Amino acid sequence: MKHSLFISCFFTLTAGFAQSYPPAAEQPGSTAVHKDSSQFVAWATGITVQRGLVNFSNPDATAGGSNYATVGLPENATGFPDGSIVSLGDGGHAIATFNAAITNGPGFDFAVFENGSTAYLELAFVEVSSDGVNFFRFPNHSETQTETQIGSFGTPQAQYLNNIAGKYGAQYGTPFDISDLPDDSLLDKNNITHVKVVDVVGSVNPDYASYDSFDNAVNDSFPTPFASCGFDLQAVGVINQQVLSLPGLNTAKVVLYPNPAQGQLYIRSDFALNVELYDVAGRKVLSFKNSSANQPMDISGLKSGVYNVMVTLDARTEVLPLIVE
Repeated sequence: MKHSLFISCFFTLTAGFAQSYPPAAEQPGSTAVHKDSSQFVAWATGITVQRGLVNFSNPDATAGGSNYATVGLPENATGFPDGSIVSLGDGGHAIATFNAAITNGPGFDFAVFENGSTAYLELAFVEVSSDGVNFFRFPNHSETQTETQIGSFGTPQAQYLNNIAGKYGAQYGTPFDISDLPDDSLLDKNNITHVKVVDVVGSVNPDYASYDSFDNAVNDSFPTPFASCGFDLQAVGVINQQVLSLPGLNTAKVVLYPNPAQGQLYIRSDFALNVELYDVAGRKVLSFKNSSANQPMDISGLKSGVYNVMVTLDARTEVLPLIVE
């Protein structure tokens, strides 16, 4: 895609005076979000993967008996980031789905986890969709120099990367704010159902390079002709989630209290309801049958954090957020 003369001039003028972006995790100004952060309210529940080659510049190259990345299973990237991964390969991609849609709330809305470290970062572009068909890529920028190829075991640095997944090490997610995306009639920013993670082919050779939003080649570790090549997706964590509801259950008549809660939880409702509590990884941790007003539910065994509470009456369901202190 051709860019205006203004943009070309801008980068000519600023090539030697790079505007640094948020630095590595645990440094002042970093936007890295630790995997244990209470900001996360849910995790991806489904992952599909299209693997990329082990060496985009040499399609005949093999590793582990295959021309394509083979390490890990798609389901490794669902739920909480526990260290298990699925390798995407050069230019491969993964699409994450969720029990409830991501919404455009205050601040960052979700984060993507890779398994790298500050000594070895692997990068990916991120796109979102509200229909699973039309995907929109976050505007992104790499200020890493492009004169010299980083090499197989080199690494870019976080402060020269913006809106590119993998800029932070394994314990930290790279966060994304849906507000950064331009408005489009084909994208409902309050109903993000799919997140696509697309491996950056880190070559600076124009025959193979991946380009940022300003037509800069993104210089990344390359080649990496291994079975685990490419972006190693650990998880996609949700920060702002749409509250699920199905027609028929009046939310005004269903209230959890206190919220935040500690020890005991009550429900205010016109009906006796079945109640199930799920942690942010989607695991059911507690359930109560026929709960009603003034009937305490013992939650003393739960760790502090955010939970989803599913209340059900017949086939009608409501999912409500709960904070446990």
